[in-house]
Amino acid sequence: MGTFFSETGWLCLTVTAVLGAVILCKLKKNHRQEGRKMVCLAGLWGGACLLSLSLFWGLILFSLSCFLMYAYFSGQEFLPVDQKAVLITGGDSGIGHALSKYLDKLGFTVFAGVLDEKGSGAEELRRTCSKHLSVLQLDITNSQQIRDAHSKVMEKVQNRGLWAVVNNAGILGFPIDGELIPMTQYKRCMAVNFFGAVEVTKAFLPLLRKSKGRLVNISSMAGGVPMEKMAAYSSTKAALTMFSAVMRKELSKWGVKVSVIQPGSFQTNIAGTSDLWDKLEKNILDDLTPNLQEDYGQDYILKQRSFLKFMSNSSEPDVSPVLLDVQHAISAKSPYAFYTPGKMSFLWLCFASFSPTVLFDYFSKSSHSFTRGMPRALSKANWKNEAM
Repeated sequence: MGTFFSETGWLCLTVTAVLGAVILCKLKKNHRQEGRKMVCLAGLWGGACLLSLSLFWGLILFSLSCFLMYAYFSGQEFLPVDQKAVLITGGDSGIGHALSKYLDKLGFTVFAGVLDEKGSGAEELRRTCSKHLSVLQLDITNSQQIRDAHSKVMEKVQNRGLWAVVNNAGILGFPIDGELIPMTQYKRCMAVNFFGAVEVTKAFLPLLRKSKGRLVNISSMAGGVPMEKMAAYSSTKAALTMFSAVMRKELSKWGVKVSVIQPGSFQTNIAGTSDLWDKLEKNILDDLTPNLQEDYGQDYILKQRSFLKFMSNSSEPDVSPVLLDVQHAISAKSPYAFYTPGKMSFLWLCFASFSPTVLFDYFSKSSHSFTRGMPRALSKANWKNEAM
């Protein structure tokens, strides 16, 4: 029995050492934060096994964990680029613009869909990127432009097919209480952030099914974490996240892998220009009923512009975490279903999903303690007495 235990123990130890060495070699090629986290967890698990169990069973379980780690890292290896064709929407600015440049440098054939093919963003892409990048006029709320873009992509890729679609285009709207957001803004947000992405997906899915490629949808942390002032935007991103999850299950039989990116707060142009905010603000004021005008007051609405400053101060200027996650989603042998780039985005999503509602509401209110005034009715000292 002692001889058997000794021989088996040495065999397990040898297997563990070999697998560990292979994992470390793979880790050197894998610079993602998740890889380092997995190794740390495996180390803690192995230590717990060796301390709590006999040497024999500890080595058995630790060898098994090393094998699972090896299988995990094998799936994280990147496929060769080979000028794979990728369509990106919302390439005028922000993440879509940066992603178009980044994938072009990596050697992908990039189709950058833009809202204005004669705008400064489109011109910069033509000027700074390689000949493998094509700028397409693509307003994703315009069915004809989607069909035209599909024809141009088909004409260029021919038999090579389309490897990936990245639905990135999106708008924020005016951040204010959901009761005050006009229905036109709700419908506009849904048209761009959800229906546009769905229509682009439906148009290009036959090409993705043919190539057994990738569908990547850029959602938002706000699609899973309730945030004040974001009723229109968050609702549409939640819809996009669920659409992605359903499509992931349905398209798996075709060999198409679907990922959703839920970034935290990054500095982009999604909020729009000052002129756009003037227009949206005017629409809200014009849409007010007498009761809303009395209860909220115009001063309260005008103070909501401070959200622009808050967004700028709290957002991360470096969008590279998002770019790396999109690269992984379209290049890894086994991409993840969900990505959460950005500081605290993963923790906030977990907190919103699993914590008691009372606890979440308390901490979310504390962490967003910036103030943008109070509605006129709530600022009255006798309001509570009147309500009673």
